[in-house]
Amino acid sequence: MGKLLWKPSEERIKEANITRFIEFVNKKHDFNIESYWQLYDWSVEKIPDFWATVWEFLKIKVSHEYEKVVDDLNKFPGARWFIGAKLNFAENLLRFKNSRPAIIARSEIGLRKVLTFAELYEQVACLANALLEAGVSRGDRVAAYMPNIPETYVAMLAATSIGAVWSSCGSELGPSAVVDRFSQIEPKVLFTVDGYWYKGKTFNLLSNVEAVARMLPSLKKVVVVSYLQEKPNLSNIPNAIYYEDFLSSEKKIRFEQVEANHPLYIMFTSGTTGKPKCMVQSVAGVLVNQLKELMLHVDVKNTDIHMYITSPSWMMWNWMAPNLALGATIVVYDGNPFYPDPYAVWKLIDEEKITIFGCSASYINALRSENVEPKTSCNLSTLREITQTGSPLSAEGFEWVYDAIKKDLHFNSISGGTDINGCFAAGCPILPVYAGQIQAPALAMKIKAYDENGNPVIDKPGELVCEAPAPSMPLYFWNDPNNEKYLDAYFRFYPNKNVWRHGDFVEFHSDTGGITFYGRSDATLKPSGVRIGTGEIYNIVEKLPEVADSLAVGQAWKGDQRIILFVKLNPGYDLTPELKKKIRDALRREASPRHVPSLIIRVPDIPYTFNMKKVEIAVSNIIHGRPVTNRDAILNPEALDYFEKILPELQREAD
Repeated sequence: MGKLLWKPSEERIKEANITRFIEFVNKKHDFNIESYWQLYDWSVEKIPDFWATVWEFLKIKVSHEYEKVVDDLNKFPGARWFIGAKLNFAENLLRFKNSRPAIIARSEIGLRKVLTFAELYEQVACLANALLEAGVSRGDRVAAYMPNIPETYVAMLAATSIGAVWSSCGSELGPSAVVDRFSQIEPKVLFTVDGYWYKGKTFNLLSNVEAVARMLPSLKKVVVVSYLQEKPNLSNIPNAIYYEDFLSSEKKIRFEQVEANHPLYIMFTSGTTGKPKCMVQSVAGVLVNQLKELMLHVDVKNTDIHMYITSPSWMMWNWMAPNLALGATIVVYDGNPFYPDPYAVWKLIDEEKITIFGCSASYINALRSENVEPKTSCNLSTLREITQTGSPLSAEGFEWVYDAIKKDLHFNSISGGTDINGCFAAGCPILPVYAGQIQAPALAMKIKAYDENGNPVIDKPGELVCEAPAPSMPLYFWNDPNNEKYLDAYFRFYPNKNVWRHGDFVEFHSDTGGITFYGRSDATLKPSGVRIGTGEIYNIVEKLPEVADSLAVGQAWKGDQRIILFVKLNPGYDLTPELKKKIRDALRREASPRHVPSLIIRVPDIPYTFNMKKVEIAVSNIIHGRPVTNRDAILNPEALDYFEKILPELQREAD
């Protein structure tokens, strides 16, 4: 059994939203459900009943009620949800118009801005009417090339209020990465900024915006927020207008009522292996699934102040928006969370009295590598929960959270994907937390681990699959009329099974009910045919004080595959023969001889996507002489240059 790190108090269990939901279910259906696991079993055995009950519990606002929850659960993909319902996404998120803070904006240089729910509603109204006046209508695409600032959420809400389809990229992306995404969906309007701050430096974005605008002939307007300076020069940008000049004076929103399966978002795959694929997700599907997760799994209440370190490039930005429908405040942070020092965000948590904080595993590991202990210099009395995703976090990472941050804390590790704009596995506020384990399958997500033959396995690693449809799964991929891209992406791995294969390597634990994630299975190593998740290696290697970060890939070698381990070392350490031996001994002792790399090579940096996932596939492509087709999708593409430089070194027999 994993190490027990936290158990919710009786008071927490009593006050949890999910406890209230269980009471609601019992009363409505005359059940006697007493535990999360009983609730989960019902949610996957009676999927339509579950979603109908969630819909009612969440008080989804509609102009026309649905006639049927789902047309056919056997249509996988292709199931249609909440047939006949008419609603508006933004109307559900803007149900409050009071003086409480809706959005608090903070930046690394100390800027602070607050929008109340009433002010947010008014700003969305002015922008929505401006979009209508500009000729944007139902089904048109509206895009953003923006940092994590309030105007980005205002633009999304304005676009979706009129039935337009939203898509966004963070300002950290290069112009070719933005064009690779937006050129496929042909947006009519682009929202952007003149620049942004990062690590204390200003980055002028206007030349990038000009390049993007010139390569997107579909654009009728490029709306620029003056963020770095007042009224920057926009003369070189086609169809550009200042944000404040674009706004309408009309302060009433006419929420366009759309079908439940109307497109809401177009999300993108990471694009590290080719041009990003465009996944289209529905209004009702995203709304009901994200509200289920925030209310029941994260336990968000209207008194909460919720912050996530994210960017409009990452689905966690989208995932944060429905907090507004629950009356909670969201804190948007723009900048480097380590600027001016590693305690920056933790000081902000105290200042804004944040109750729920979200981050990636890589952020936690970076804090660990710098021996940061937030509890020593910050109060953190309001903080009751940390959510974490992006990539798997080791058991030691879980323990570090409780040792270095706070003892009485719900550490809510979650995992899902951009593909579903939500979670397959999630935390639960009424269950204990065990080191290295996500607490449970998310409600109504019928997930299992399969072996290579498509048989379910427990207490051993396997492929994560989902055996039934869920509302936020893509309606379709853009420009994929026969669903070929969609089917190839998820449904053809097990030819005799109609299941969604997600591409994660996981293990379900029979003793706790928890799930360990080992990393992406498309980066799974197979030396001598034995399947090894890269996360198994990282969890061991990155515990060593000498190692700041690491990346493992399989190299085709003499008819088999061997493991090459790249390590980024902490300051003051060298990759000596002694350290190599220490790494190998640790892997042999704590994992198996199969996990021991043939080569260990020091690199200056490890490449990451903008979603903070290690770029194993791109490095594998370099090693095998294949092209890396989209460097602009990588946060630090210069890191790849070193791998190309050391190619001759990768042909040696062994260390």
